[in-house]
Amino acid sequence: MFYSYYLFLLILIPFMLLSAWASAKVNSTFAKYNGVQSSSHMTGYDTAVRLLRDNGINGITVNRIRGRLTDHYHPAKGQVNLSESTYGSASIAACAVAAHEIGHVMQKTKGYGPYKLRTALVPLANIGSRLALPLILVGILLDVIFLGTDFVVGQYLMYVGIAFYSLSVLFMLVTLPVEFNASRRARKMLVQEGILNESEIVGAKRVLSAAAMTYVASMLISLVYFLRYLLIVLSFAGRRRN
Repeated sequence: MFYSYYLFLLILIPFMLLSAWASAKVNSTFAKYNGVQSSSHMTGYDTAVRLLRDNGINGITVNRIRGRLTDHYHPAKGQVNLSESTYGSASIAACAVAAHEIGHVMQKTKGYGPYKLRTALVPLANIGSRLALPLILVGILLDVIFLGTDFVVGQYLMYVGIAFYSLSVLFMLVTLPVEFNASRRARKMLVQEGILNESEIVGAKRVLSAAAMTYVASMLISLVYFLRYLLIVLSFAGRRRN
């Protein structure tokens, strides 16, 4: 048991370091290109509004919210929420981030498959993230208490917990193509609309690529934990069979 725990840590630590590096990278890259003004002098807000207008999309509001890099699209409310670091900035980074969020709007408008799947998974993933670990722990406790008897409720709870956790992992996995696709749409729109020129789009790509790496790191960490919990559940199931 201790051996498997240390093996788990040995596997997990590199991914945690990757996550820390990705977080630092996105912050440093954004800071670098947030200091470079775009040739169009358009702010994040201007970028979002123009892309919505020129793509014939109505009913979406562009709002300013607190924080830095807290930008997101809220499809249920029809809101593109831009952070303080993006909304009023006329930098290459701000234009890139704003266009990325409009990329998500375009995904919904065009019926992009992975985006529809991720949207459908949101409620299930939320439930799974809250209930998975408690169910697994309660299941393990019950299995230990009733080991040697025919009481198998603990086993079923562990299986349900693993199933719930797998939904969270699936959500994070589906998120990857959604985010990469939104970034590709953003770069294409920025050039087509003349918001950034060809040389500036290089900086925009670096900002968006750095942000995408945070999703990759999070997915890998989630996958490692999933495999860890799965192996624990399978070991208890094997002990009961023996």
